[in-house]
Amino acid sequence: MLLGRVVGTLVASRKEERLEGLKLLVVRQMDVDASDTSSYVVAVDAVGAGVDEVVLYCTGSSARQTAQTHERPCDAVVMAIVDQWEIGGEEVWSKSARPAKPRPVAKAKNRLKA
Repeated sequence: MLLGRVVGTLVASRKEERLEGLKLLVVRQMDVDASDTSSYVVAVDAVGAGVDEVVLYCTGSSARQTAQTHERPCDAVVMAIVDQWEIGGEEVWSKSARPAKPRPVAKAKNRLKA
């Protein structure tokens, strides 16, 4: 299981039929000290998470173990919204102590060449 922050949503109008009805989120992995890493994943949302929430997600075959993803072609799933975590008895992150901050929106670069 991994910690991540939901940084966006993904919409795909054409997809494999077993993905119909699933909400897709863009999740940025976090370190245990609550720092964002450079890794991103697209994950199925099994818990109703929203943008800027810290979540617990898993990848690989474990991602197909939730009620929403069982026997569906997905490689990552958000399975919990994190309220807080501590390490060594000290609180590292808490949802109630961190008000939502607007994040700057990065402009996506068009990487396709005509």
